[in-house]
Amino acid sequence: MTTNADEPQPRPRRRAPAGAAVLREDVTEAIRAAVFEELAAVGYARMSIEGIARRAGVGKTAVYRRWRSKLHLVLDIVSALAVQGLPVPDTGSLEGDLRLLYEVTSRALRHPVASQIIPDLQAEAARNPDIAEAMRKTLREGQDGVASRILAAAAERGELGPTVDTDLALDLISGPLYWRSVVIRSPKLPKGYLGALARATAQGLKAL
Repeated sequence: MTTNADEPQPRPRRRAPAGAAVLREDVTEAIRAAVFEELAAVGYARMSIEGIARRAGVGKTAVYRRWRSKLHLVLDIVSALAVQGLPVPDTGSLEGDLRLLYEVTSRALRHPVASQIIPDLQAEAARNPDIAEAMRKTLREGQDGVASRILAAAAERGELGPTVDTDLALDLISGPLYWRSVVIRSPKLPKGYLGALARATAQGLKAL
């Protein structure tokens, strides 16, 4: 069979470099969403790669290409939450900033999925130091990063003195809402609770 040299020839397909796996972002996101659903449905102890893959509509190999175990998968996702963080309020007053922070945090903590996942991961954290560290970063560092900037802004406005005990202030800001929403899991916040909490917290911070 002869070939006319002037005829345009089909261009050869480009091959990915040997050993380089091309991971589709939509598949990765589907797996991440499936992890949250699986955690909420069965908890960490009963969660499996098979169940995650089934929910995501992918094969197990798609999960294992990205994470080598369910522990690494959960740690990656929990740690990513800390990176996302919370928006920093800028209302012009300490009480206003605290109120907005509490509104956003309350919605996040009381989300049906989060309200099931967080207590379950806390129980696992008591047995697994890796999960404990990831939870610490997610629940503490993410919140404290925002709270620290609220304190700094309040100090610049003259609402707080320069010698505020930062660690104590951060505990005062984060503790009450977390206690009510996550520890005792109050089904509904009383009317006006967030405003009253912001007002009392602002007064308490000014007394430090």
